[in-house]
Amino acid sequence: MAVKILTDSTSYIANNILEELDIRRISLSVKFEDESFKEIDIDNESFYDKMEKKGIPVSSQPSVGEMKEEMVKVVEKGDSLLCIFISSEMSGTYSSAHMVREMVLEEYPHAQIEIVDSRSNSMQLGYAAIVAARAAKEGKSLQEVKAEAEANIKRSRFLFIPDTLKYLKKGGRIGTASALLGSILKIIPILTVEDAKTAVFTKVRTKKNAVAAMVEKMVSDISTYGIGEITVHHIDCISEASALVDMIKERLGSKIDVQICDIGPVIGLHVGPGAIGLVYYTERDMR
Repeated sequence: MAVKILTDSTSYIANNILEELDIRRISLSVKFEDESFKEIDIDNESFYDKMEKKGIPVSSQPSVGEMKEEMVKVVEKGDSLLCIFISSEMSGTYSSAHMVREMVLEEYPHAQIEIVDSRSNSMQLGYAAIVAARAAKEGKSLQEVKAEAEANIKRSRFLFIPDTLKYLKKGGRIGTASALLGSILKIIPILTVEDAKTAVFTKVRTKKNAVAAMVEKMVSDISTYGIGEITVHHIDCISEASALVDMIKERLGSKIDVQICDIGPVIGLHVGPGAIGLVYYTERDMR
């Protein structure tokens, strides 16, 4: 019996890695007033162009039917399944997964299905799924694979800098006072995800200083807890992402591998174009 991994589209794991590690994925969706898309079916350029013209859409979780179908595909073959999803505080996906699990167990009572709340999104979720999939490839048990994912969550951090706070404010992801402070005083917040919610990590003046502070925090964490892997996230600002990679390599050495990953529509609609960030994990627990 093999262990399979199921995650959702807000992990933004590259397609080649999904294929290489046999990670299954279900997609969240975005809905404008006159049309809707699974986020895996629309490219970022088209999406942000539509958002500019039509306004900020809403997002929705995968359907119960689709989630059940994906679970059944695994368990009907006798394999066990570990599901790792977007924060339960940010989406109903995790809650729905528990309901669907019970539906599947009615039909397949001996099925083994575990569900993990990543408490985050983007590659902070993605790395939990990736390390779990690697453990599964090594032949570890379902409980061992789950433990690898949960350990990674304790070792990871997501820091990001929005270009504007209007998207977070509209979506209710950050308080009005913080949004007003940033817009009036030109103070740039570095945001993070802690306790499953978006929070202010610190505030500095100028985006340049914010990027430098973000890198400094990462270097400090790596110095204390050891280096795992690093991803630079961006939303429609690839040149800034490339510059951030260069900055990281100047600090950590040119041989360090730093991936660049754009953030898709479901998370992007809450953060907005121009955002840039870092996701990384360490060898030992940070929490």
